[in-house]
Amino acid sequence: MRAAGFDPITGYDPANVVRSIAIEIDAPARVVWQVLTDLDRYGEWNPFCVRAESSLQVGTPIRFWLTNFWDDTLSEGVEIVCANEREKLLSWELLWAEDFPYSARRDQLLDALGPERCAYQSINAFYGDTGVHVMRFAGPWVKASFDATARALKARAEALYSVEKSQANLEMTSSA
Repeated sequence: MRAAGFDPITGYDPANVVRSIAIEIDAPARVVWQVLTDLDRYGEWNPFCVRAESSLQVGTPIRFWLTNFWDDTLSEGVEIVCANEREKLLSWELLWAEDFPYSARRDQLLDALGPERCAYQSINAFYGDTGVHVMRFAGPWVKASFDATARALKARAEALYSVEKSQANLEMTSSA
């Protein structure tokens, strides 16, 4: 029996969705967005996706390297950027293919909570008949990885914003 909310057209089933912790970050959405879109620096802070390459333009590929949960090797993946709304939403998806029928979509959401705070959450939906199998095999690993990434994003953005504020305070002090 399928979960309530199953869509037979898209293959979306709410039972096959992984959500990271929703985390509040003491930095503006613009700073968090800079961290999320600075793919060259992912290896400096991101424990899950340690490398990524893309223009992040909608319709273009994003190539990434993920830390495997069964050992410390890396798995390479390629998906397609499907949403890029500055300081709000960054998404990519894996389209269904006959030789790899595991379609999915990842959404990274930012919500400004004021001029110096925002909230972040990552959501991944595994689509179609294979979604349940992906959830059983990798769901807990994806959840743990997304939670670790959310915490690391918070730490990175807050550290960068702290430096930014300190530099602004120094400039104000020296010009006074």
